[in-house]
Amino acid sequence: MKPRLAVPLLLALLALTFLASLAFGELRLSFGQVLGALTNGTDEVARTVVRDFRLPRALVGLAVGAALGASGVVMQAFFRNPLASPGLLGVSSGGALGAVAVLATGPIFGFAAATMWALPLASVVGAFAATGMVLMLAQRGAGTERLLLSGVALNALLGAGTSFLLTTTAGHFEVNAQILFWLMGGLESRSWEHVWMGVPAILVACLLLLPLGRAMDLLSLGEQSAQSLGVDVRRLRRQLIVLSTVLTALATAVAGIVGFVGLVVPHVLRLAFGPDHRRLLPYSMLGGASFLLACDLVTRTFPLGLRLGVVTALIGGPFFLWLLRRPR
Repeated sequence: MKPRLAVPLLLALLALTFLASLAFGELRLSFGQVLGALTNGTDEVARTVVRDFRLPRALVGLAVGAALGASGVVMQAFFRNPLASPGLLGVSSGGALGAVAVLATGPIFGFAAATMWALPLASVVGAFAATGMVLMLAQRGAGTERLLLSGVALNALLGAGTSFLLTTTAGHFEVNAQILFWLMGGLESRSWEHVWMGVPAILVACLLLLPLGRAMDLLSLGEQSAQSLGVDVRRLRRQLIVLSTVLTALATAVAGIVGFVGLVVPHVLRLAFGPDHRRLLPYSMLGGASFLLACDLVTRTFPLGLRLGVVTALIGGPFFLWLLRRPR
């Protein structure tokens, strides 16, 4: 597909999914009612539903999808592996462990009930601690292979910690349900506080990432080749790890663990529009946002108790396998 078609196509898809996320739900609204609620419409019910409930949920979903899409591009360029994903360095697992620790100790200390910032802050701290541990384990100046192995080991360790905390809350059904909610991701009950908590910082991190597309192209040729072409590889690696960690940590902090977006979306768009990271980064932000909003629509349209992380895997997995089986 021609790259010049990508931006209008992805923008149209994003606009459609965004409007649909404002229109569909328990109370179905027409697109005219949605547009009226966003401007100066007189339908009070539509204004309340759209402005107070669906608009913040859609904005959080848009930001989380863009963050995971961009982070996936970074990880795949960093490891020069299309199967890399934002959780590869243990960022998502660290964020989950931080949030679960706050929830599991809730009956004793009551951190989660004290302030709505407790869970997101614990998640961000956990994500950054995990990244710091990977970098420490891999030692300064280590190659991507050592970082990758460190991330795999840390993911297993953090997963074990999360499972242990989950078992300690077996007698507290409400806490257990909250932990499961967090581990499977979701956009339910996202409010304007969650928007201010995550969206501006995600936007800034995405904007900081865009100018690095050319250097990421050179890095995909190999570290020595990139260095010979004038790229400060060590600095670039630090920038990519920090920005990817920020994006993944913030996405996890406001929506829990949502897998598959960072793996599938960049890969699909790379197959469709080519590997140039200067284009792939913005394409994956737009594509990730549309994909997550579409998956969220599925969770609220079908009354099966589906969680967002389950839907992303159910939709993304078969589509990804179909793409891999296509003759090139």
